[in-house]
Amino acid sequence: MQGPYIIIDIIFIFALLFFFMNRINRIKDKLAALNPHKLKIIDQSKQHAGHAGNPHDLGETHFTIQISSESLNGKSKVQQHRIINDLLREEFNSGLHALSIIIS
Repeated sequence: MQGPYIIIDIIFIFALLFFFMNRINRIKDKLAALNPHKLKIIDQSKQHAGHAGNPHDLGETHFTIQISSESLNGKSKVQQHRIINDLLREEFNSGLHALSIIIS
């Protein structure tokens, strides 16, 4: 009786791929709350394949963002990072493992 289980596994894999393929867009949408005039999102997951946070090379687990926003001006680095991490909390809860933040 492997048939139904294989179909469920295939559906699950496609659901995971669909979910992970859109992480850049979700990050972009969430950071739009800061009205950035510069935003670059770099997926560095391939460089961490097999490491903690990406043991099965599922991708979209390690990112660098470069952002410039007046909303972050006048705040300490800790405050800036907290604002960004709070906006991306759902991503961290759903597989985002590491985020490097460059604020200019």
